[in-house]
Amino acid sequence: MSALLTVDNLRVSFPTRTGMVEAVRGVSFTLGRERLGIVGESGSGKSQTGRAIMGLTPPQAMISADRLSFDGLDLLTLKPAARRTLRGKRMAMILQDPKYSLNPVMTIGAQIVETLLTHERLTKAEARSRALDMLSAVQISDPERVFRLYPHEVSGGMGQRAMIAMMLVCGPELLIADEPTSALDVTVQLDVLDILDRLVKERGMGLIFVSHDLRLVSSFCDRVLVMYAGRVVEEIAAAKLQEAQHPYTQGLLNCLPKLDQDRHPLPVLSRQEDWSR
Repeated sequence: MSALLTVDNLRVSFPTRTGMVEAVRGVSFTLGRERLGIVGESGSGKSQTGRAIMGLTPPQAMISADRLSFDGLDLLTLKPAARRTLRGKRMAMILQDPKYSLNPVMTIGAQIVETLLTHERLTKAEARSRALDMLSAVQISDPERVFRLYPHEVSGGMGQRAMIAMMLVCGPELLIADEPTSALDVTVQLDVLDILDRLVKERGMGLIFVSHDLRLVSSFCDRVLVMYAGRVVEEIAAAKLQEAQHPYTQGLLNCLPKLDQDRHPLPVLSRQEDWSR
């Protein structure tokens, strides 16, 4: 089966007063109808990789790749209008902080309905019904009420769930989830993961799951990419994450707290220069 997404030697650079800064440096991977986890500390290039795939990097960024394709479409040469048609329907990205992703002057329901009406031929009543069903699916107990609220009227966790509903409502083929459960309590987190898992299995969706939580990624994903300083330093089956060979991955695993051990203070990474070369 051909890959749904192919990323080959992706580079993302930003101009600064002191010169160009490479946020992503030669990242390569393929994605099928599976769950791919990307882990690494803040600043390792995880989110910028996802944004480059979606075409959501700022205009001043310089993006290059030997190949960046989605289902046979060359994302590097695709016109902006065609990219916008893909986003929200066939490709979607759940961003980490709903405060900066939801439109503050539109109700949550109106934003989800707008997504549906943009990409599908539905009546407003049908779109409203689909939006309410999706809000229920992400464990919002009173979807009718939340449908009418503005983003500033809901908690961070509720806003995150609303944004997840918006991204999932059109049933995308590729979903990039950037820390999608970080603002949720454990029970709701499991419900959201169950929804994502079902989309992968039932609809054949490809999922890129970006997270800091190594335990969550090891139990939820099929494969894991470990990023450091803009590069992929290790790729490993999620079930074998504890057998990782790279010292950076081993260091991340060693920093995890353990209930059966006294870990005060927690160990810190002993960084090596050649990790970022």
